[in-house]
Amino acid sequence: MSSRRLPGKNLLPILGRPMLSRLIERLKRCRSLDAICVATSTDASDDPIQELAQAEGVACHRGSLEDVLERTLAAARSVAAELVVEITGDCPLVDPGIVDACVARYERGDVDYLVNVLDRLSFPIGFDVQVFAVSLLDEVARLADDPHERANVTPYIYRRADRYRVVNLLAPPELDRPGYRLCVDYREDFELVTAIYAALYPRDAAFRAQDVIGFLDANPALAARNIGHEDAFEFPVSRGGARHELLALDGR
Repeated sequence: MSSRRLPGKNLLPILGRPMLSRLIERLKRCRSLDAICVATSTDASDDPIQELAQAEGVACHRGSLEDVLERTLAAARSVAAELVVEITGDCPLVDPGIVDACVARYERGDVDYLVNVLDRLSFPIGFDVQVFAVSLLDEVARLADDPHERANVTPYIYRRADRYRVVNLLAPPELDRPGYRLCVDYREDFELVTAIYAALYPRDAAFRAQDVIGFLDANPALAARNIGHEDAFEFPVSRGGARHELLALDGR
């Protein structure tokens, strides 16, 4: 709730429901997830986040506002997780099919950390997925002491691709739109996401990434409305050891 660029963004309404509720609604469609846990802070400003999680029937863990690494680890432990699929709360268009495909690739093995937004963009920002074991996160929590690595959870891993097996999944051609920005950091981002929901949700509440891309391809002026801001995060870059593979979307 204490976002500097767009305060309270997680509760801003999209078609009458908070943005975070829309994200949870989409994640509930994932076949690969046993539980959803909202990891928020103990700051009093985040009390409404806990109330929302309870209303949505999902778990909520509250931890440090600054040490997001420790907060994420504690959240995973609170639901007895063995595997973490980390989704940021400002990406309300995350596609359940992409999430399930990422988990399926992780479970095939030969990977410690799997992501789809490392080194170079292929997916639009906002379809981001990270998958890793709780045991790995526990190791990282004991080793990482850089403030940036603790505030952003996984940089310790992907910066050490010589130590960990790091795999980045590239978008299939129909989703390869690195210029589209679908996360919510600024008011213009929120307006674009709201426009996408308004166009697609009434026809199909389970609209997919392909539907989002098709809509933006058909409306280039709308897609360009929020590209003027610099990215509000440090783009994740490995130090040369990551493997890059094409994501296979099951049945699509």
